[in-house]
Amino acid sequence: MPTSVVPRKPTPAAANAAAASFAALTAKLDYLSAADIEHVRQAYRFADQAHLGQLRNSGEPYITHPIAVAQQCAEWKLDAQALMAALLHDAIEDCAVTKPELIERFGAPVAELVDGLTKLEKLEFNTREENQAESFRKMLLAMARDVRVILIKLADRMHNMRTLSDAPRSKWKRIASETLDIYAPIAHRLGLNSTYRELQDRSFQHLHPWRYAILTKALTRARGRRRDVIKRVQSEVEAAFASAQIAVRVYGREKTLYSIYHKMDQKHFSFAQVTDLYGFRVILPDVTACYSAMGILHQLYKPLPGKFKDYIAIPKVNGYQSLHTTLVGPFGTNIEFQMRTDAMHVVAEAGVAAHWLYKASDPNSDTSQRLGTKWLQSLLDIQQETHDAAEFWDHVKIDLFPEAVYVFTPKSQIMAMPRGATIVDFAYAIHSDVGHHAIAAKVNGEQVTLRTELLNGDVIEVITSPVSTPNPAWLGFVRTGKARSKIRHYLKSMALTESQELGEKMLAQALRAEGIDRQRLSADDGAHHAKWEKILRFTGNRSRAELLTDIGMGKRIASMIAKRIVTFLAEDGEKPDALLMSRERYIPHESVSQGGLVLDGSEGGSVQFARCCCPIPGDGIVGYLGRGEGLFVHTDDCAVAKRLQQRDSERFIAVDWSDEPARTFETNLLVTVSNGKGVLAKVATALAGAEVDITHVDMGHEPANGATDLRFTVAVRDRIHLAAAMRNVRRTQAVLRVQRVKASA
Repeated sequence: MPTSVVPRKPTPAAANAAAASFAALTAKLDYLSAADIEHVRQAYRFADQAHLGQLRNSGEPYITHPIAVAQQCAEWKLDAQALMAALLHDAIEDCAVTKPELIERFGAPVAELVDGLTKLEKLEFNTREENQAESFRKMLLAMARDVRVILIKLADRMHNMRTLSDAPRSKWKRIASETLDIYAPIAHRLGLNSTYRELQDRSFQHLHPWRYAILTKALTRARGRRRDVIKRVQSEVEAAFASAQIAVRVYGREKTLYSIYHKMDQKHFSFAQVTDLYGFRVILPDVTACYSAMGILHQLYKPLPGKFKDYIAIPKVNGYQSLHTTLVGPFGTNIEFQMRTDAMHVVAEAGVAAHWLYKASDPNSDTSQRLGTKWLQSLLDIQQETHDAAEFWDHVKIDLFPEAVYVFTPKSQIMAMPRGATIVDFAYAIHSDVGHHAIAAKVNGEQVTLRTELLNGDVIEVITSPVSTPNPAWLGFVRTGKARSKIRHYLKSMALTESQELGEKMLAQALRAEGIDRQRLSADDGAHHAKWEKILRFTGNRSRAELLTDIGMGKRIASMIAKRIVTFLAEDGEKPDALLMSRERYIPHESVSQGGLVLDGSEGGSVQFARCCCPIPGDGIVGYLGRGEGLFVHTDDCAVAKRLQQRDSERFIAVDWSDEPARTFETNLLVTVSNGKGVLAKVATALAGAEVDITHVDMGHEPANGATDLRFTVAVRDRIHLAAAMRNVRRTQAVLRVQRVKASA
């Protein structure tokens, strides 16, 4: 993100500074061919000309910023295209340079990288948050297609944070918060640990300058007191490895200021209570030497129980590998040791950027294939189901803080999942179809529910059924963005399909009431194609499917559409069928229209049976078309329905039960019993004897006296089934009264 620019006339000294900066960049390009270096130089000249007259807040020529970004990219050994994009990354945004112009001069790959880095300043959004969400979505998707986008962006953010003190103080909080909340986690997720630590520290410095200054002084004093301890530990460790004849390099490492502050803040520690300020990295020749080094160190100093972690056998999600152990050193000082090979060290510090570091030394290396690629691919998967920018960003933020747990498939494949992930998250991580059709699972051989949280070392087997579909309740407990987006996408697709089918039925019913047989208006009939075009122009829908979906969701009234269709037909000389119209409109009130909507319970989410009255087959029912919510079915004596009918009568349609319902339906029973041992069990047994499913029991919170009310929600086939169940319960000893409960007037 560039800082604000101030047009001024550049001085000769400023021009010299820019030239000197490019000379410093050239010194870092020794891994590129002469032709590539020339391409980078051309990009520099173009950027220098484009930014001519622009100065940064520090007073330096603006070109020093793109050069600094390119220098960081050169340290990661990124290729010539990435370095060119780094030099040009603000050209579109700040210099009125167009993407086609970049394609013509530097090729499509470079232009795509620059475009992925460009914020959407020219688009208008309702809120700043919406603008930010859309900007990040564009950047992240570009990054998923080409990880160089985010590497350049992180290099850009690093230089901006290094020079943030030159910006107006009013901008510090916003920029530092954004860095801490978004860019630092992305750097960590991609394994760029040194970048991650620097971004955290510099954000902390500008968010809390006073606390940063106090901690800096405290750490400086502690460093002076502990210098002798650290020197002693280093010499003792090097001597121990020398006697074991293992070649090592030992580096001292100090905790970052932000990590110290975060620990103090989270655990309410004082600075003196943070004992593990120091650590050592031990670089060894191979993996076997890493494990041998662990034994040598444990003989030298006592290990702290529970502080050993093996990230070599089970790497972190971002590819990080090391052995970690915390030991009690001289004078009771806790010191963490990390043991890794040279290759592991490169990945630990540079993460996905290690691909280019390896490529520079070994063009055939495929190390990068496992570095962050799963997460990057998951961004594209989420994007396919999520078209709203804010929703997409919510999904991605979930995955940016992935304190991982490691679990196993039945075939012993290791999978890393975020802490708190459930069986459903695991199922979607395997495959979308496994997630969609999951019905149960076994963890370590034992049956568990789908909402069970995963623990390290669990062996998980997901049980599926081809007829099972995602449950909306899953959204309440899934943890990963991928699972959440897949479930939402499926539910939205199903809701649209079900609403379209309901709309088709409702339009057919409304047309019959107007004396028009739906078959006369078949979409396949070429003669009526023009009429459908007229209808869609009238409604403003793009397609017949969209119109039917709107009718099913209650956004349009079927009877109004039917009347308009009759008008269009009349214009062409087609008249309604008088016999069909009289049969539909003037049959006795007690009967149900042949054109009425027939329900069997298989309609899905587009038809909802109202909770206020819980209709079941056999009840007289009415249908109320909610505004954009589908069809609600009430009993015809429901007080809620009567109030709606007075206010919104045109939204009621004729509905009736199918002769053969496809499922059971829930209703409520109030059972008054005299208190006694085992009464609840007896009532439950009576209901089970009538083949009734109990879905909920409520005994209230009041202390039991002589009599108690038990409230049951039960699933029954119809009124006859319910009556048989109620007779069974009445015959039970201790039952005083049984009644079906509906909403009161």
